[in-house]
Amino acid sequence: LIAAYVERARPVPPLSLEELRRHADAVIAQHALDPLYRDYVAVLLNSEVWRDSLAAVPYERRLLLLPKCLRVEDRCPAPFDDFGLLCKQCGLCTIQEMQEEAERLGYAVLVAEGSALVMAMIQTGRIDAIVGVSCLSVLEKAFPYMEAAAIPGVAIPLLQDDCHDTNVDLDWIWEVIHLTRDDKTYRMDLDALRAEVDRWFSPESLAAILGSPESQTQQLALDWLAKGGKRWRPFLAVCAYKALQADPEAPLPDDLKRVAIAVECFHKASLIHDDIEDADELRYAEPTLHASHGVPVALNVGDLLLGEGYRLIGECGASPENKAQMLRIAAAGHRTLCLGQGAELCWAREPKPLSSLEVLEIFRRKTAPAFEVALRLGAAYAGADALVAEVLTRYSEALGIAYQIRDDVSDLAPDEAPDDLHASRPSLPLALLHERAKGPERAEVAEFWRRGRSRPSVDRIRELLAEHGIEERCRGLLESYKEEAVRSLLPLRNASLKGLLRRVISKVFTIEVKGWCSEFEARNAAGREALPQAVG
Repeated sequence: LIAAYVERARPVPPLSLEELRRHADAVIAQHALDPLYRDYVAVLLNSEVWRDSLAAVPYERRLLLLPKCLRVEDRCPAPFDDFGLLCKQCGLCTIQEMQEEAERLGYAVLVAEGSALVMAMIQTGRIDAIVGVSCLSVLEKAFPYMEAAAIPGVAIPLLQDDCHDTNVDLDWIWEVIHLTRDDKTYRMDLDALRAEVDRWFSPESLAAILGSPESQTQQLALDWLAKGGKRWRPFLAVCAYKALQADPEAPLPDDLKRVAIAVECFHKASLIHDDIEDADELRYAEPTLHASHGVPVALNVGDLLLGEGYRLIGECGASPENKAQMLRIAAAGHRTLCLGQGAELCWAREPKPLSSLEVLEIFRRKTAPAFEVALRLGAAYAGADALVAEVLTRYSEALGIAYQIRDDVSDLAPDEAPDDLHASRPSLPLALLHERAKGPERAEVAEFWRRGRSRPSVDRIRELLAEHGIEERCRGLLESYKEEAVRSLLPLRNASLKGLLRRVISKVFTIEVKGWCSEFEARNAAGREALPQAVG
């Protein structure tokens, strides 16, 4: 929304406070936003205007300014000097992670507040751009100094303004500090790209690639491909290809559509077979294929989609060497997925409690291969080398496990149907609960997992999950695997691929911020002064 406005209006930095207010009001009016968000919109606008300028500044000429309130105040062992907090790298908060990565890139990093300190750094002549993290009120106070210096500055607001044990969107910071013009994709609109990939799965587009259906079986396969879904896997294949092109903005070749559709063929075939094996009756809030047409028909349609996937790869215009590699990638992924599903099916014949490591291993085999096949097929079609393939394998493994953990966490939501928590398949929350519970509670969890006659109710299991803080533990593991996906990118020398894959993590694991501090204060702090109406 903000990027689109800046693209149209083309405001020229540095923006005065009056200009910034005018543009913020225009965005609010165009999109019928609550004027309460004027400050936040202003911050985003000013940062977007400076985005290209920041990307042009070498890392070693940039300053990352972090607030000390990100620390866990009551437990933080770090002392202060004249320049701010001296992080002891204890791991209690996120400061260590951000500081280490920024310094690895070449940034100067300060954990401090104060406009005087910022101006002193600018006046030394060693800093040509600033990435600042702070609350809205501090960003407002710093704006006049940044404007006067006409220095590129990108601001990232904290998620609350109470100055105590605060937090921030780490993905946002990571994306901004890595901005560089060496990354030819840093201006790529991933939402627009994903929408384009989605259009390839309309019945008409699919028929143009696969051919018009000549039988009921082909029609069922095409209909199943066109059904709902997030389309992450074909999107990832296209991302990998585009990032490896000299001109990522060049039109996408028709052959790439074949590769992307092949990826979705493999995925949708696995879903058909999964639904049969798990006896699931619904998918995308509609009857599963075997529920509506019977198991034999569904099995056959799944097999047809597998064949179509291999056919599309075989018919694409890649070089013989690349095509052979693509077929090997697809076959290896197919094999790994089947082994993971096989382990789960064998367990389901005589279910028993699994350790969290055993569940994560099943995730590695069942979910990660689809991400790896997608990314590596797109990269192989673009002619990627062995180093890229190795990095994509590690990245996909971490991304796939994180993705499955997020699905398990979503099953804990109170509005989810009890069947989503039913122990019909390996569950990370149940594994962690079984490991943490003691005595009778542990026996209850084991009985639930074994589906015994005296198994407790789903409500009882939800109660135990809440009592033992299992959702928080799952979210901690989710963040760990997201971080592992980021670390896996370190060996990449291609800035475009590295930057795009980092942004993909933010896109797949979108964070929705609800209830900013300023909103809370405006609603609840009766009698307090009106909120400032402009920040930069």
